[in-house]
Amino acid sequence: MAEEEIYKEGCSQNREVSWLRFDDRVLNEATDPAVPLLERLKFVSIYTSNLEEFFRVRVGSLYDMEKVKYNEIDKKSGLTAKGQLDAIYPMAKRGMKKRDKVYEELRREMAAAGIYDLDIDQCNKEEIKYLRKYYRQRVDPLLTAQIVDVHHPFPNLLTGRTYIAAVLRIHHKHSYAFVMVPPSLDDIIVLPEEDRVAFVHVGEVIRHNIDQLYPDAEVLETLKFKMTRSAYIDADDEAFDDITDYRKKMMKVLKERRKMNVTSITFSNKPSDELKDYLIGNLRLKPQMVFYSEAPFALKYAFRLPKFLNEEQKGKFLYPPYEPKLSPSLDYKKSIFDQILKKDVLLSYPYESMTPFLNLLKEAADDDSVVAIKITIYRLADHARLVEYLCQAAENGKEVDVLIELKARFDEQNNIDYSEILEESGCNVFYGFEHYKVHSKLCLITRSRGGKVENVALVSTGNFNENTARQYTDLALLTSRASIIRDAVDFFQNMMIGKLDGHYRTLWVAPISLKSNILRAIEAETEKGKDGYIFIKINGFTDEDIMYALMHASQAGVRVDMVIRGISCLLPGVPGKTDNIHIRSIVGRYLEHSRIYIFGRGKGEKMYISSADFMTRNTERRVEIAVPIMDRKIRNRIHDFVDLYLSDNVKARIMTSTGRYKKVKTGAEEISVQDEMMKMTKGAVRPAKVHRGREQAVVFKTKLSRDVIKGKREEKS
Repeated sequence: MAEEEIYKEGCSQNREVSWLRFDDRVLNEATDPAVPLLERLKFVSIYTSNLEEFFRVRVGSLYDMEKVKYNEIDKKSGLTAKGQLDAIYPMAKRGMKKRDKVYEELRREMAAAGIYDLDIDQCNKEEIKYLRKYYRQRVDPLLTAQIVDVHHPFPNLLTGRTYIAAVLRIHHKHSYAFVMVPPSLDDIIVLPEEDRVAFVHVGEVIRHNIDQLYPDAEVLETLKFKMTRSAYIDADDEAFDDITDYRKKMMKVLKERRKMNVTSITFSNKPSDELKDYLIGNLRLKPQMVFYSEAPFALKYAFRLPKFLNEEQKGKFLYPPYEPKLSPSLDYKKSIFDQILKKDVLLSYPYESMTPFLNLLKEAADDDSVVAIKITIYRLADHARLVEYLCQAAENGKEVDVLIELKARFDEQNNIDYSEILEESGCNVFYGFEHYKVHSKLCLITRSRGGKVENVALVSTGNFNENTARQYTDLALLTSRASIIRDAVDFFQNMMIGKLDGHYRTLWVAPISLKSNILRAIEAETEKGKDGYIFIKINGFTDEDIMYALMHASQAGVRVDMVIRGISCLLPGVPGKTDNIHIRSIVGRYLEHSRIYIFGRGKGEKMYISSADFMTRNTERRVEIAVPIMDRKIRNRIHDFVDLYLSDNVKARIMTSTGRYKKVKTGAEEISVQDEMMKMTKGAVRPAKVHRGREQAVVFKTKLSRDVIKGKREEKS
């Protein structure tokens, strides 16, 4: 098999090890003095949340395999599930120690800059007085003090929550107590200082006041801890077969997650043997699952802290503000639909804004000649204008078909809530498939005017999410090309009847044709030998068949340039095997998320943008789309992007044949692709005024807001 040969050739590495090495790249951004101080703190927060998700998803799946004695060998590393876990835990612990060291250094730098992360014993009398008042008024009413005794069993602790554990002496007997830090509270309490920014962590304030929660007890010991549970649970498992409503099935999945196996526990300080043994015994943990953290558990305050800074501090400690530009390819006083009928338009997020697409949807919702809107949804913003416009279109009498994926990990509840809102407004809502996730990003708008049917489509590498469109680099193609439209129409017809094996002439669609077309394109370049060329930009690479094909392309002399943000199981530069494969990772201000495939050079070149990484889950177990770029100007523009990615010598790191990363040698001129993209992106001259068609008689009745979502969640709870 291909994967066995890759392993035997020494050209691959374990997926989990590769992921931990990537996350170390993220942490290294927090040590770069060229990155503004508070932006470095954000990278520490991102590293921490990445690691937590890793233990919930990846370690959770390995733990489940090990538990049932699943001894199949990982073909990329030769390790069993147990062997992988034995490698992961020590690496993760070294990473945590490095994270703590980086955090402490940032804490010192922040103090030197007038931003104070204080322990309670560092506060003066006035600050202590303020904290006591804050605790009484805003914290204490939200706390639930739990005790474990004959009448109160060990509680069901929630993943990702910070708890205070205490050992109490009550009537000469030892008892254990738990207090959860409410997630509704801010992570930090900012003190009312005039000449400086100072804050205390709310978990420490609760810990300091825990004796008030147990007035009849003597508090012998306290510590903070946080645990992660496996999130690896399949909605298509036979355990859920009795539930026919898919939304209800996903709600049950979310509840089941609360009881999954614990994969790690982190202590804020070294506990007594008594408390440690008590927690480990009740949570059924192995010693390797125990971590210690000197840094705070909750670090998302790094994204909130800037609002307490003055303008001078913001200028020094944050990236310069950047506002996404409106694409200059469009005239915003005219119909966007009509303009797309005449030419293709490429949007490049976050350098350009998502607004043109949202304006197109708004225009379609108001235009009485638009008869249908069809869209696939994977992740949405918490407050999505896109959903407002879809609801508006449905209430204005248009057919609105929404294929929403309820299995988008950790966004399940958000998508469940939105699916209900869309249905209530009259949209036809469909869900993904058994054993397959719909990860494609496609929207099709149909207009009937003067007896003529016209269509425009948007195909994107990223989600229809207004928030991440300002933070992730993605590409979106707006087009009316007949060949693409024909496939888009067929795609939605197939999806609505559950047909995964549809035939498409222009689009590459997983799971039926994406991988086979990629392999054919690689083979075509392999046949050219040294005249062949391949460029791939993706976020992760685990597919063994594609790895094997690229190894053979390299051996034939084909140059393969790859920009892979995260995991890469393929090792480049292995003598005689992958000499001609070059892999680099770019971690910077924005999260690199776009996927670009280029095969060949010159007239015979094939260029695609896609929603799919080269991960087996994407190529075989998801519905994905790759769309060809046919417009010459857009192709040239993407080539300019590619040249910048391959020229970056500031944020790029080269992967070595060992799987580790090294800095790019800096030339005479420093080039950062993200900085250059911000400099070169020019916005439209005219204002973003939405073109409106004739107003509809139907009034838009649904006012979507955070309150609507919140209300639905309160109903469920």
